[in-house]
Amino acid sequence: MTKKSTVRNRTTATSNIDERDSIDKQVVRRRERQAPSDTFHLDIWLTLALVNWIFDFGRPIAGWYVPLEWSPLNRPSIGDYFHMAYNVITPFCLLKLQERSPQKLSPSVSYISVITFVMGASIHLVGDSVNHRLPHVGYELHLSVRDNPIMQQLKPQKLVSLFELLYTYDEEIGHLMWYIPFFITLFLYFFGCFRKDRSSDRKLGFSWWFLLFVSSVYYWYLVTEGQIFSVYIITLVSMLVIWAIKAGRGERLDVNGLFLLHTFNVTFVLVVMWVAYLWNDPVLRQKYPGLVYIPEPWSYYSLHIVDKL
Repeated sequence: MTKKSTVRNRTTATSNIDERDSIDKQVVRRRERQAPSDTFHLDIWLTLALVNWIFDFGRPIAGWYVPLEWSPLNRPSIGDYFHMAYNVITPFCLLKLQERSPQKLSPSVSYISVITFVMGASIHLVGDSVNHRLPHVGYELHLSVRDNPIMQQLKPQKLVSLFELLYTYDEEIGHLMWYIPFFITLFLYFFGCFRKDRSSDRKLGFSWWFLLFVSSVYYWYLVTEGQIFSVYIITLVSMLVIWAIKAGRGERLDVNGLFLLHTFNVTFVLVVMWVAYLWNDPVLRQKYPGLVYIPEPWSYYSLHIVDKL
């Protein structure tokens, strides 16, 4: 074997070793990214909480109480701009949450869910914009569309059917296309939050407990005002079933999955307390007939509080 051939073989061997080292490092990095982490995603959960409270809960408040001189009835209200901000920031947070999921089940389902979420929230933006401007002209939120005095005075009466269509897009189609993919996305993230770790050490700091309370109260508002108890309870039951099955296999939730599960559990308690408080209200009972009786907070406000202010 010549000296030149020996040098070539040594170079080839060194190159192969470098390639194997590079591949090993890539595998380690990939495993580190995919490994379940017990780090609380404070940035995402805090951003979602702020967006939910300011741009969703605060939206009708801004629409009602900002002077009409600032946003006339024929122009978008401040609340509408809040809704636009919500429609951009929330899906971004959901996508970032999926990126951090230890186990990514189906990226396609996640993307379709977020796209449908944006479409449903945009439909709701239009319908809700009109419905929350109607109280400025005498519309009463605790009454149905046809039972409202201003609708009974409307001529021709066929126009009332158009307002009922608008209400359907706002409260039914918009809500379902908005919230079903929203809860699907959260459920997919929750499904990936289990880890084979029998250690019982938990670091649940103040931020974890504080955001748990803040988020639970918001989801109470979301379930009641959005009239989506069926979607919510199906999601919660599915989460509890998955949790029981995984626990039987020796897997436990990380701090983020635990946060999501307990948030929904506390939400359920708040919804039950709300229904019990208004169980015998005759006016709200008439507006919300049927087996599932969950009054909307803004209907309660319109009926019992607004005249006292």
